[in-house]
Order: sequence, then C-alpha cells, then structure tokens
Amino acid sequence: MSAPVHPTAATDGLTIGRGALQQLHRSLLRDAADAAIPILQEVGFAAGEGIYQAFCAWLPREGGVPHPGDLDAGRLNDVLSAFFQAIGWGAVSVVPMGNAALVVDSVDWAEADPGSAQTPMCFFSSGMLADFLGRLSGEPVAVMEVECRSRNDLRCRFLSASPDTLNAVYAQMTEGRDYAEVLGAGH
Repeated sequence: MSAPVHPTAATDGLTIGRGALQQLHRSLLRDAADAAIPILQEVGFAAGEGIYQAFCAWLPREGGVPHPGDLDAGRLNDVLSAFFQAIGWGAVSVVPMGNAALVVDSVDWAEADPGSAQTPMCFFSSGMLADFLGRLSGEPVAVMEVECRSRNDLRCRFLSASPDTLNAVYAQMTEGRDYAEVLGAGH
C-alpha cells in the first residue's frame, strides 16, 4: 500500500500528450461533430488558468522576471517562445500585427495534426491562448486561428485582439478580405 499523495504546487499540473489531444479531436469530430468546436474551445479556455499559473512559476526561474507584470514587451517573444517550448506546446513567435492585434505563430504547434483538415483546427489552443493572453494582458482577449498546419499551412497562426476587433476581422474575412489587410498590416 502506498502513502496518500497530497497535491502541491509542483504536482497540481497535468500533462497530456499530442496524441491524446489529437485523439480528443478525432473522437469529438466523429461522435459529436456539431459540438466539437465549442467543447474544444471551452476546455482550452478552462486550461488557460493552469497554463498561466505554470508560466508564473516558470518565469522567475527560467525567464529571470519575478512577475508577469514586470515582463518587458521587448522580451515577450523570447520568453513566451521559451516557455511554450519548455512545456511541450512548441516554439512560438509573438509579434504585433497592425495597431490592434498580436500574432502568435508556430511551425511545430502541439495541437496541429498535419494534413488532417481543410480548415484551421487548433480549437483547444485558441481557447487556451485566449485565457492565457487575457491574464497576461489584464484585459479580455479573443483568439482566432487563421492558418493551421492541420490543413498543411506552413505554420499555425493565431490572431489575438479584443473581442470586438476579432469579431470585425472575422466579419470582413467572411466577405473575402484577408485578415492582414483588415488589420492594416502585411503578412
């Protein structure tokens, strides 16, 4: 008989692998296709708090910054890339797009399943990044994936902006406009 395990800050986290996340996608799309997208987004959003807590614990040790509010904007890209790579999601590039959005790009994002889809499919990540980036910025943000390795794009690209801004971008995209054009930036 083993001793009871008591959760601590070091063991509160739970990690699932790429295969499990991809199987979750396949199972939901097969068995609950109409609900798959909102379920993945909601579960991802709920995971954002844990990812942010892991970031807060990681940042002083590995990023050399005591608190996320102390993180210099000039270091944001390098620190977030190192963090997401360290926890298994993949390296990211984080840059502004226009005056109203951030772009998060990754060529090795964990949720992507190359060649498996015709549309962007990283719904869990979109929810998780919305919560994580909202906590980081101190303001509500929305996240929308516009390029995805699952549909054989070269990268997964997530736009992060205020909900109003992303709703406007989405509306323009449904009318055939390019997201970069709508945000006033080139690719």
